[in-house]
Amino acid sequence: MDTDVLIVGAGPTGLMLANQLARRGVRVEIVDRHDGPARQTRALGVQARTLEIYAHLGIVDRAHELGKRGTGATLWAQGRRMAHVPLGDAGRMTTPYPFVLVLGQDDNEMIMGERLAEFGVSVRWNTELIDFTQDADGVTAMLTTPDGRMRSLTAAYVAGCDGAHSAVRKIAGIGFPGAPYEHVFFVADVEMTGTMVPDEVNVYLWRTGFHLLFPMRGRDHWRIVGIVPPELRGAGEIDLDAVMPSLRDEAGAELSITRCSWFSSYRIHHRAAERFRDRRAFLLGDAAHIHSPAGAQGMNTGLQDAYNLAWKLALVCGGEADPALLDSYGGERLPVARRLLATTDRAFKLAVADGWLAGLMRTRVLARIAAFAMSVPRIQDLAFRTVSQTAIRYRASPLSANVEALPAAAPQSGDRFPWLRLRLRDGGPVEDLFQALDDTCFNLVAFGQGAPTADAIGFGDRVRTWTVPHDPHNDAELARLAIPRPSFYLIRPDGHVGLCGRTADAAAARRYLAGTVGLRARPAG
Repeated sequence: MDTDVLIVGAGPTGLMLANQLARRGVRVEIVDRHDGPARQTRALGVQARTLEIYAHLGIVDRAHELGKRGTGATLWAQGRRMAHVPLGDAGRMTTPYPFVLVLGQDDNEMIMGERLAEFGVSVRWNTELIDFTQDADGVTAMLTTPDGRMRSLTAAYVAGCDGAHSAVRKIAGIGFPGAPYEHVFFVADVEMTGTMVPDEVNVYLWRTGFHLLFPMRGRDHWRIVGIVPPELRGAGEIDLDAVMPSLRDEAGAELSITRCSWFSSYRIHHRAAERFRDRRAFLLGDAAHIHSPAGAQGMNTGLQDAYNLAWKLALVCGGEADPALLDSYGGERLPVARRLLATTDRAFKLAVADGWLAGLMRTRVLARIAAFAMSVPRIQDLAFRTVSQTAIRYRASPLSANVEALPAAAPQSGDRFPWLRLRLRDGGPVEDLFQALDDTCFNLVAFGQGAPTADAIGFGDRVRTWTVPHDPHNDAELARLAIPRPSFYLIRPDGHVGLCGRTADAAAARRYLAGTVGLRARPAG
């Protein structure tokens, strides 16, 4: 084999997958048909769950350095401020990152590319996948090289992270049902002043569409995403001047743009692949699902696709787990994509429905309902968990199991294990559990009882165990999340609960890891 995994596409999803595999010792080759990284990009909202993953990868500080925190969102309708969502308040007990980080896809790619280079891996640009074949032993791919020649490469697996027009998906013969939206979007990078609330995402609803204004790094720097007015949709090439009247109608006549560094118009589709795997070929990100930009979910969903698949591929490529483990990738991520497609599609259609009645509903009724709903803390919390992607769970996955039932309000198998700040040893400091847990292995965390040793479980350094001591601070944290004593949680490398129950038993953990995950035992050290 020339490499373990051939990754086709060096956008955010491909770079995330390459990083996660490389840091786990998997040989990767990442290729892209373009001549270099993206320069102007549409995706720019980095959600809390992605930032949690960035923290484990060691790039979250760099992301904060280059990005702009969106501390809240303000909803406008017909020039009036209708609602405010304080993200910091809504998410402060859910995640270390209770905000949306406004950071362009190009900067995300740069940061992940820098990190990948530290693992000794570089992207092969101007290299296109032409064809591949599969058999029981691996994949043989045909690639064009920058000098125009053909190159054959063998790999155990191929990962299609190559976007909406994915060559991997087409060669694998996987259908991509869906349709384009009739509406045309525009995006612009501008220096601008006006009525916008600083450091917040400003949402302007109008009779025939909406505008989203994202605060960017730098003085008076904003990214505008909007709907091209109906009268301009068939006008061919358009520019910022053409859409300014509709923008000023909603954002105020005092809106002043001093510089526009980039403007582009585009159409979008809503589609999901029929399946995310064909034997040794996988689909991730836009190659697997594309949808409206409602909620800034697309790029983040692709990054989580990569995080879900990477630990499984690493175990299988390293001979540590049975290849059947890979079946769980599509089983877990395809339902997430379909739910996201359905919800963003509904939200988008509601936001852009044509007709005077639809416009009235959007700017009067919907805006008032949203204003009321966002004043209710429980609704704020639900909205934050949904948009931040911290609420994604895999309870129906075959990798999710229980030893004994826990209270319904407690975290369950398949859930993202919640953010806790705990004393992890008697008399020790309060620590961020997310930072303490190693995401390259399984972590068994026991409450109200001693945790079995890793040696007793029998999988060496693939498992770490933690005994959380009794402590007033710990007790308050556990009570906040309805985590009972005694209980235990066996947490997967991607932060989701694999097994949970009342009694932390080495034999139960061993049965789960060997039988459910397919992990192969090996001695410690």
